[in-house]
Amino acid sequence: MGKQVYRGCFVMADATAPLRRASDILVEGNFITAIAPAGTIVQADEIVDCGNLLAAPGLINGHLHSWDHFLKGRIENLPMEVMMAHIRPTKPVRLTDRQIYVRTMIGAIESLRTGATTIVDDMSLGQVFDRGHVDAALQAYEDAGIRAYLGFSMIDKPVLDSWPFVDECFDADLQTSLRGLPRPDGGQLVKLVQALATTHHPKSRRVGVIVAPSAPQRCTDDFLRACRRLADDLDLPVITHLLETRLQVVTAEAFYGRSMVEHLAELGFLRPSTAMIHAVWLTPRDRDLIAAAGASVQYNPWSNGILGSGVADFRAARAAGINVSMGSDGCGATYGCSMLTSLKLGGVMSRISRPDYENWATAKELWDSATVGGARALGREQELGRLAPGQRADIVFYRRDAYTLSPLNDPVRQITHGESGSAIDTVVVDGTLAMRGGTLTRIDEGKLIAEFTAAYEQLLPSILESEKASHALFAGIDRIYRKSLTVPIPSDTVVGWVTGANTRTADG
Repeated sequence: MGKQVYRGCFVMADATAPLRRASDILVEGNFITAIAPAGTIVQADEIVDCGNLLAAPGLINGHLHSWDHFLKGRIENLPMEVMMAHIRPTKPVRLTDRQIYVRTMIGAIESLRTGATTIVDDMSLGQVFDRGHVDAALQAYEDAGIRAYLGFSMIDKPVLDSWPFVDECFDADLQTSLRGLPRPDGGQLVKLVQALATTHHPKSRRVGVIVAPSAPQRCTDDFLRACRRLADDLDLPVITHLLETRLQVVTAEAFYGRSMVEHLAELGFLRPSTAMIHAVWLTPRDRDLIAAAGASVQYNPWSNGILGSGVADFRAARAAGINVSMGSDGCGATYGCSMLTSLKLGGVMSRISRPDYENWATAKELWDSATVGGARALGREQELGRLAPGQRADIVFYRRDAYTLSPLNDPVRQITHGESGSAIDTVVVDGTLAMRGGTLTRIDEGKLIAEFTAAYEQLLPSILESEKASHALFAGIDRIYRKSLTVPIPSDTVVGWVTGANTRTADG
């Protein structure tokens, strides 16, 4: 790859470093090897003019789902569990390998265009295991040039059995039918990760795999232990959904008779390089257990807001000594996977949750979570999240003359609160250009979007049929959701909803 000099940029090393004078960034292979005053690094194989550009660390999107892209715009005003009738329907839409490829590409394109150089994709393989789908997704990320961690939403229980009150809310025949639906078995998913780790380990490859048990309530305890062993044996990071909604607090009490975090701690699941996705409805003891284990929680403010799940207490998590990372969540049900949107809403949510403005989340704290915090959650803080010699060359260059950055008083604040991606000019991932002059360099973006649109039109009849077939599932989950609102939850649980009509449930 030789030596590249990105000349004359203004370097934002991290959220606390002051903006430097114009500098050169020397990249050798995959790494930044020097940052020096502009014009002083002269030995290079290639010089990239970055005058009037602001160089920032690439954002790390610690959680998205590429598998719901075709549903973008089809769902509104549904809480997370009820939405699952669309996301995990009784009659899934069958996709070809190529449709998986272009679907995955859409998320990669949006991510690169909105400042993320690393993404963690929790991709469900649906009811039928298809290795071709896995390979298609991996290839899409290779071709796009983004850094990607791919997980497989690992479960070993029928989806129906991840909720309480099933006997009350579903008739017996429907229960039998739903439990009889095909699905990849847990052992098969473990073997998939074992096989892929030999060729796609994230510490040696830009596109790698992770261990991703979907959520404690969707997995047996034995399977959670197996996932933990798998991650430890292979030195892989772990993600799992945790206490995203009030219903999941009710579920934990019904299934375990205690907090879901306490249950995971008892299983030995909580460890470093393990991210608790969402973690909205926690107790103080939950936070203490997570902090003591060195695990992370992940702030997904856009997803939690649009699905009505609540507001995670960003300040309380940091105050407890927990590493906080950030993510966008689903690409379709939440209308996109922009980390810049998550950053914006992350600041807003802390402001509408509490009047004590001294404790509102600052732009620097949010930026830190979306860069260094994301790297730490993946066990990669020595290589990702900052611009400094020895770090991977994952760099996003913003135009300083963009309206969002003019005048440039505070780049962290202005990107966090104001940027949508329109100022992004150049993106480097692992030392290679993925975008230059606002154009993606490795793929034909227009052609891929056109192909994706055509694929949707072809799939639409099947999508409509799938939605119709899930009416009974939708109705049953809706009954579970509504019943859960009448069930008290432990008094020390931090209520995720902002005070108002939504909090007037059994627990007040």
